[in-house]
Amino acid sequence: MEAKAIAKYVRIAPRKIRIVVDLIRGKSVGEAIAILKHTPKVGSEVVEKVLMSAMANAEHNYDMNVDNLFVSEAFVDQGPTLKRIHPRSRGQAFKILKRSSHVTVKVKER
Repeated sequence: MEAKAIAKYVRIAPRKIRIVVDLIRGKSVGEAIAILKHTPKVGSEVVEKVLMSAMANAEHNYDMNVDNLFVSEAFVDQGPTLKRIHPRSRGQAFKILKRSSHVTVKVKER
């Protein structure tokens, strides 16, 4: 039995959030929250929110004990990319790709 939570269309590039997600994979929930609270990355707030949601889902929907939970799976998929144009000299235009992410966290009971 495992509970999961997903945050979709997060306006942070996937490679920036993957750095944070790699830190908590396989850790107990308490340890993962402590790591996320002290990680100075922009994606740590998003991942922490998704982890808290997964914990709440496990407790409420599946009657799991929060003290025995650990992060069984955590991954980031790429969402849609917003394409913007930045004008340059001599009539040129450079593309700006504003990437988004889908963050998924799954928790299981030990």
